[in-house]
Amino acid sequence: MEGTTILTIAIPVLVALAALVLFTTTRRRDTSRAEQAGTASAGEEGVARRTGREVERQAVLARTSTGTELTRVESAPPAPYVPPDADAIGVTRRQFFNRSIVGLMGFSLSGFGAACIAFLWPTLSGGFGSKINVGSMDDVLSSIRDTREPFYVPEGRFYINPFPADAVQAASSVYSPSVLGAMEAGVVALYQKCPHLGCRVPWCLTSQWFECPCHGSQYNRVGEKKAGPAPRGMDRFGVTVDGGMITVDTGLLVDGPPIGTNTTGQEAEGPHCVGGSSEH
Repeated sequence: MEGTTILTIAIPVLVALAALVLFTTTRRRDTSRAEQAGTASAGEEGVARRTGREVERQAVLARTSTGTELTRVESAPPAPYVPPDADAIGVTRRQFFNRSIVGLMGFSLSGFGAACIAFLWPTLSGGFGSKINVGSMDDVLSSIRDTREPFYVPEGRFYINPFPADAVQAASSVYSPSVLGAMEAGVVALYQKCPHLGCRVPWCLTSQWFECPCHGSQYNRVGEKKAGPAPRGMDRFGVTVDGGMITVDTGLLVDGPPIGTNTTGQEAEGPHCVGGSSEH
């Protein structure tokens, strides 16, 4: 046979086979859909045949039938309370920090309060703020003559210097009775602190004056201002002389004399230790 003849026979056969396969497949799909539709219809008819009352009746029978009753279970009695063991629990981290903070604050406030009380509490047993027994008048004046320096009492923070007898009359019009009695006895107790800004005022041996190294204030032998920015003379304490013994009351501080006071007339006796010139 020739190739053309074979193709002429084969093509119709293939087309016929393809049509047969397509027809068979389509038929099967239609049959499957029809079966599914029939099953669904039958189910709907079965549901439709049962009324709601019948469904409720069947549910009641299921609940009340033998073997479906609920068994009552008695509850167990509550267990007795047992407090936890403190040793077993211990201290949590939060409790530790809270207690530490409270304790530290309490300790700090206690220390601050004690320091304030100690600062404000008067010193009655001796030292600054109390009455200090300096010693014999003769011994103090002898020491001043020998050294040419004031007699310094460190625990009282003051100097003792002699006060001239011929200056008492001029001092009576300037000084208060609280310090005038000591001047009449021949001494004066001068507070070491400068009235300007509180520096300690040392004694200058060459000029025989008190001269402040901080800002140049200068005072004569009895603490009267001679130069510098100080607002007044050196402050002083009350002094009593009883039986030749000097007692200084450091709890009684009297302001120094005003600027321009010069009861003794003492001028600088030599070079100054702090720069500056004499002012009246």
